[in-house]
Amino acid sequence: MNVPGELRYSEDHEWTRAEGSQVSLGITDYAQDALGDVVYIELPEVGTEVSCGDPFSEVESTKSVSEIYAPVSGVVVEVNTDLIDHPERLNEDPYGEGWICVIEASDLTELDRLLDASAYTDLTEIVD
Repeated sequence: MNVPGELRYSEDHEWTRAEGSQVSLGITDYAQDALGDVVYIELPEVGTEVSCGDPFSEVESTKSVSEIYAPVSGVVVEVNTDLIDHPERLNEDPYGEGWICVIEASDLTELDRLLDASAYTDLTEIVD
């Protein structure tokens, strides 16, 4: 399982990369593996306000449908519309071309509640 050290992780299996007040996010390698082949993603709309911990998107795979939870509060400022035609990128490159959206965070201290790579690895080992 790939767990990049520079990212932060939610217990709901989303990854985050903060650049200033903008937070890019997607699902982790662990999540995409557990989901199986992703066939559809419901992307949030630019301008959508999200609250930390609330669902704001959905991923459908051959196995199940899973909600994506906002790891921080703020406003969606960019979405990866390429995923509409190529949802498999969530499986193929979850930390690169499989990014879901960018949120302009309203409270960067919420990032402090997320897990570092070591703690996320420990979490996934407990789950398995």
